Amino acid sequence: MERRQVLAGAGTVGLASLAGCLGTVGLDSHEATPAGIDPAVREEAGYERTAVDELRLEETVSAWIVSEEVVLINALTEYEKTIDMGLLGEHKGAEFAVLSSPQVGVLGREFNPLAERSTSGLVDLVASVHGGLGDVEHEADEELPVLGQSTTVSTFAGEATFSGRTVDVEVLVSETVDAGDDLVATLGVYPTAFEDEGANVRSLMEGVREELPD
Repeated sequence: MERRQVLAGAGTVGLASLAGCLGTVGLDSHEATPAGIDPAVREEAGYERTAVDELRLEETVSAWIVSEEVVLINALTEYEKTIDMGLLGEHKGAEFAVLSSPQVGVLGREFNPLAERSTSGLVDLVASVHGGLGDVEHEADEELPVLGQSTTVSTFAGEATFSGRTVDVEVLVSETVDAGDDLVATLGVYPTAFEDEGANVRSLMEGVREELPD
């Protein structure tokens, strides 16, 4: 799968534009601090960190006759694991990502578009810019601790492309949790045939740290 390249190359994603604006005040930019996985947890699960990329989101926020353009510079920390996929050979077929998004105060109110997204909304956001992930359907929900906060983790069934061939995958997504001045969500993808990998993905979620470990 080429999720990293697609997400990083997606550029600026426009989420919404509120109508009825008579004026615009400035361009406000906010940047998240990259979060990551505890090195001991990551090594035990067999993953390696491959990249820390930016995912830019733009929004126009309005209050009365004033509007403000807001740019959220999110940090996407990415991990991969090489697995033997039989006839398809060895691929970095298991992937995990930690998305950090800044919480900001705009025009007197707290604002972050990711905070209002359910796990279905988060996976839809990823699927919309991920050309190799499709046919995603919700399967189940559970509660797991992420950064010490109990949060909903949803499992989805989907399809991904490896070497031009379609493979069934499981997608695990956690809702956002507070991480200082940021919000953090996580996402793991692995082939359905490797069902034991789900335990590793859950351990990675529980091993998230607010700041990127060395």
